[in-house]
Amino acid sequence: MVDVLLGLQWGDEGKGKIVDVLAPQYQVVARFQGGPNAGHTLEFDGIKHVLHQIPSGIFRSDIQNIIGNGVVLDPIVFRREIDGLAKFNLDLTRNRPVARLMISKKASLIVPTHSLLDAAYEKSKGESKIGSTLRGIGPTYQDKVARLGLRVGDILSPNFHEKYNRLVSLHKTTLDHYGFDYQSVLPAAEAEFFSAIAFMKQFELTNSEYIINDALTAGRKVLAEGAQGSLLDIDFGSYPFVTSSTTMTAGACTGLGIAPRQIGEVYGIFKAYCTRVGSGPFPTELLEETGEQMRQEGREFGSTTGRPRRCGWLDLPALKYAIMLNGVTQLVMMKVDVLNIFDEIKVCTHYKTAEGTLTEQLPYDLVDADVTPVYKSFKGWKTSLETFHSFDEVPTELAAYISFLEESLGLPISFISTGPDREAIIHRQAQLA
Repeated sequence: MVDVLLGLQWGDEGKGKIVDVLAPQYQVVARFQGGPNAGHTLEFDGIKHVLHQIPSGIFRSDIQNIIGNGVVLDPIVFRREIDGLAKFNLDLTRNRPVARLMISKKASLIVPTHSLLDAAYEKSKGESKIGSTLRGIGPTYQDKVARLGLRVGDILSPNFHEKYNRLVSLHKTTLDHYGFDYQSVLPAAEAEFFSAIAFMKQFELTNSEYIINDALTAGRKVLAEGAQGSLLDIDFGSYPFVTSSTTMTAGACTGLGIAPRQIGEVYGIFKAYCTRVGSGPFPTELLEETGEQMRQEGREFGSTTGRPRRCGWLDLPALKYAIMLNGVTQLVMMKVDVLNIFDEIKVCTHYKTAEGTLTEQLPYDLVDADVTPVYKSFKGWKTSLETFHSFDEVPTELAAYISFLEESLGLPISFISTGPDREAIIHRQAQLA
């Protein structure tokens, strides 16, 4: 079976840590969508490391890590990631009998002009900008859907340069239309790009859909790792302030080449509060001192961009929506320790519409909808959770908070993260009445 791990909010939920924690139970860990706009942070042995495209199972031995066909891959970022892993002495090339890292030939390639297009599009939107990471993700998916793009397997083609020049010529026409200056930066970017392409050829480039399905036939367990978050899904997120891929469980099927019947557990990850990077609606956002306290305590700054994250209380209508769409079977609550400092903790249980009615449903257009969050308050626990490794040890106030969430969401919270390190976790076999 394929178990799926994904975020239930606007991304940055802490997926990397949980993949790393769960990875020993699996033989394969595979990324199924997104690209270098993802930043999955892992901390262990006093070391903090951020992965962008490489699956978060890479630090566990004897696990195959696959970059699936649904990913958009930037060769330059990939090379930097590999260089950053050098200090860990991981053998990731195809020199091993079984490669520890594989890349789907069908994964889309991000070329230098994709990032330039991203910047040009974002600049043209003015006040209505999306808040893109400017990594070229959207334009790459755009080319994929338009059937113009390049894929990883193309780098093995003898006429790769011809294919590349044909695509870039189209991009230049668009950049000229926007009056965007690319002449001063493109030559250096292309030199780095082609150097990175040559570097990529020492890795296992494969038809990953066969690798994954053969593993399933052999009874091996696969963990599908999502990026971004459910509320950024291209179809069901807060459109148009969304990412360009399917971040839901369904994306694991199309992004890895697996049948829906192969899906087993779905781990839904959420923070004990909410954050969002970039523009877009955020009903529970805290724009005053409490939000800033939350940001500083949680070190809420983007692991990919460094941008400060917007912070707010937990939003149950949005969380229930994501749980419903993903078919979540188990919940993972992250960064509970960030709430240690608060005397009072709030949870949004409903929205109040402009007409004065209460609803638990997200409106069609959350961007323009006039909704006011309705909160339930809880007493804070006001103590460090650093030494707690069993649910029986946690403060009664935290236990009450968790019990309320489980009852409201109708699912067990199986893991509770009490700090950034891989050991700072409570594994709880929660049972609902």
